[in-house]
Amino acid sequence: MQKAIIGKKVGMTQIFDEAGHVIPVTVIEAGPCVVTQLKTEENDGYVAVQLGFEDVKESRLSKPEAGHLKKAGVPAKKHLKEFKLDKASEMNLGDEIKADSFAAGDHVDVTGISKGHGYTGVVKRWNAQRTPMSHGGGPVHRHAGSMGSTSTPARIFKGKIGAGHWGVEQVTVQNLDVVKVDAELNMIVVRGAVPGPKGGLVYVKSTTKTIRVAKGEAGTSTNPQKASARMNPQKASARNR
Repeated sequence: MQKAIIGKKVGMTQIFDEAGHVIPVTVIEAGPCVVTQLKTEENDGYVAVQLGFEDVKESRLSKPEAGHLKKAGVPAKKHLKEFKLDKASEMNLGDEIKADSFAAGDHVDVTGISKGHGYTGVVKRWNAQRTPMSHGGGPVHRHAGSMGSTSTPARIFKGKIGAGHWGVEQVTVQNLDVVKVDAELNMIVVRGAVPGPKGGLVYVKSTTKTIRVAKGEAGTSTNPQKASARMNPQKASARNR
């Protein structure tokens, strides 16, 4: 079943598993979230659910936002996000979604806004190569250099690397596994890093990846055609010795 929740990135730490191995993890303060709107096939042409996260004063909201939440009969929320879930039609306005909707072992996709690094050059932003440092290179060692042809095509193609604002983009990290869930602290702990700074807003949703369960360690093949020449003298490699 698909699941989703809104949360905040608390930060990274490390924990130990039963075997004593170190696991780098990110702690996410997830929920509680409230269902603020239901999208139906009859009215909207698709089925989805809108969740609200983090209480806020009503004076902090615009009149359309405040009216939208009053119509749903839910308290004022700072963040709203829509998710397409399989069982969205079974939810009701005002339903509360907490961190314990997820469980250890679940695989999730985490979406957030990446950290901003300000205005940077091509070397730092795109890992471009600088020019040689000897023989009169001049003060242009970290410049972008030539950007395109002359009369043909007489323009720069889209996607050309250049200096500019680095970061502050929506990034999704897929297929992270949930290591631990604490319902009392509204905490979800996932293995690995997630985008954004500490305190940044993140969206946690069941992964879109296909999870394949390992069938155990690979053993010795019972197929005589795949056995080694030492074990199967009928193989050509053994007969040609």
